[in-house]
Amino acid sequence: MKNNLLAFGLLLLGINCAVQGQAYEIYVSDAGGFNVGNPPWRIYKFDENGENGEIFIEEQLAWPQDIVFLDHRNSLIVSNLNTNKITEYNAETGEFLGDFATGIGGPTRMKIGPDGLLYVLQWRGDGKVLRYDLDGNLVGRFTDVEVSSSIGLDWDENGNLYVSSYGEGYVQQFSPAGESMGRFINSNLDGPTNIWFDEAGNLFVSDWNAGAVKKFDASGNFEEVFINGIGNVEGMAFLPDGNLLLGDGQDGSVNLYDNEGNFIEELIPAGTLGLATPNAVILREVVMSSVRETPEPKAFIAPSVGKEFHLIGNQNPLDIESIEIYDARGQLQTRVTYPGEALFWNASSHAEGMYLAVARLKDGTAWSQKVVVKK
Repeated sequence: MKNNLLAFGLLLLGINCAVQGQAYEIYVSDAGGFNVGNPPWRIYKFDENGENGEIFIEEQLAWPQDIVFLDHRNSLIVSNLNTNKITEYNAETGEFLGDFATGIGGPTRMKIGPDGLLYVLQWRGDGKVLRYDLDGNLVGRFTDVEVSSSIGLDWDENGNLYVSSYGEGYVQQFSPAGESMGRFINSNLDGPTNIWFDEAGNLFVSDWNAGAVKKFDASGNFEEVFINGIGNVEGMAFLPDGNLLLGDGQDGSVNLYDNEGNFIEELIPAGTLGLATPNAVILREVVMSSVRETPEPKAFIAPSVGKEFHLIGNQNPLDIESIEIYDARGQLQTRVTYPGEALFWNASSHAEGMYLAVARLKDGTAWSQKVVVKK
């Protein structure tokens, strides 16, 4: 209990001070030998320095492909190529919670899209992009044509969706409505996996077979090899400072590069804890990002103790963009955007203890208030 109180005190201190950085954890999916029958398959967790690693999940994994955190469910989900399932785990303990979605033709990459739905790629089956709500209910097939052995996706600034085909070496473009716009890239790729856009509209493609990350302009024209000499590259994540993490599936390391593509170091050294083929690298914040507190913080929710918390009637919800709830470890439990309901948080499913409510305002400031969940 003392440790929880200390953590909560530090959390409150962070709310009232400008913090330059963000604390985060690194989660890595290990696909074993990229082979149907070659486990162990694991999800690892490391601190932001690539240290203090642990095997976070081993249960109910079958050739895991990607990881997505669902803060409103306090869980993470993992796509499993072998069993055609997305499985769900407690975000704090790694405990298996059950199947999130089933009947998928070899799920690979997953991302939450601009519409707030979960987009899931299929390695097999009809090769179309599936959409789910964030509670695992199938919304439907989004795209109108197959992308075989699809394994990378991202959106441009206009909302167009791009999907890579590892087996056929191309990147397909779709409109915001899911209609095919043809091949965006159809050359200079040997086995594309993860893809992402930068702010200038350039598309970067991890080329697994070529051992490189390649850069294409906003029209799909090849520009350069951005990073070379990284084997079986797939897992990637951007750090808050703009540096890039890439999983090297050839030697089992997670490497750090600057924003110019220059190698800095092996952040997670080859073979750490048995890591073999890091095909997903995900960051998760463990403390709140910076906010500017109003000079006179206000109480904005009531009661301060209980299991149901309401917006106080005399506060103007038009000033509020969202309300976030953080536990004593600084981990986001839920976020409600406004306009919302007066009863904005039912904490019946959360553990008893202290939490911090943060109302983020439209002018960039924030109110914060302690609450205690007691049932």
